[in-house]
Amino acid sequence: MSTESKAKGGFVELVKTIVYALLLAGVIRTLFFQPFWIPSGSMKPTLLIGDFLFVNKMAYGYSRHSCPFSICPFSGRILASDPERGDVIVFKHPTNGTDYIKRLIGLPGDTVQVVNGVLQINGVPAPQEPLGEFVEVNLPQGPMRSMPRCAAAAGQGEDCVKDLARESLPEGPTHLILDINDGFGDMTPAFTVPDGEFFFMGDNRDNSMDSRFPRSAGGVGFVPFENLVGRADRVIFSSAGSSMLAFWTWRPDRFFVAVE
Repeated sequence: MSTESKAKGGFVELVKTIVYALLLAGVIRTLFFQPFWIPSGSMKPTLLIGDFLFVNKMAYGYSRHSCPFSICPFSGRILASDPERGDVIVFKHPTNGTDYIKRLIGLPGDTVQVVNGVLQINGVPAPQEPLGEFVEVNLPQGPMRSMPRCAAAAGQGEDCVKDLARESLPEGPTHLILDINDGFGDMTPAFTVPDGEFFFMGDNRDNSMDSRFPRSAGGVGFVPFENLVGRADRVIFSSAGSSMLAFWTWRPDRFFVAVE
């Protein structure tokens, strides 16, 4: 074989290797993980606008949203666990199919209610430990350049302050929540979660349209299991700017941080 033929054959093999690698990466991405950018402040302080993460699509097995094929290779229900209270989950909005990310609060059969800003699950209040204040700069955030909500009026560039607390759920998991003011979501009726569905809330309690609000009012209502995409386990990258290329706005302290 001539040198020219060898070179040509080597180039073809290189191209094939690259194509196979890209196909494999696409399959892994489609079947097991989905990239997700945090577009809003509804999950502050757990997730900030500009956080980038991969959603574990196999956490709860296949659903019609996590499996791209009509026939999946196996039933994920056998290999994966059920959703647990406290998990941070990406799901499809039951009406418009938009990706949302919230914390799982109510399981099937639970009664969930918020009374004077305190979450109650099956009639038992979830304790809140005050931790002082959450402070961020009152400036446009992320590609959408949205302004943060503050407990008191703040000028651009000034401190935007809200109350910070640690909430404890019945089975033991804890997480941070924010309180901005007395809003519509601080006093709700008692919701009984139907079988096969779930109740979600944002950690930024006064800045989240979640299961406390009906879909007709812009909320999500109850979310069926088949709408779950996957669990958010870890922030991979984070940028406070309007573009990830603006390296001076990167948040290195949030790289590879576990989602709690």
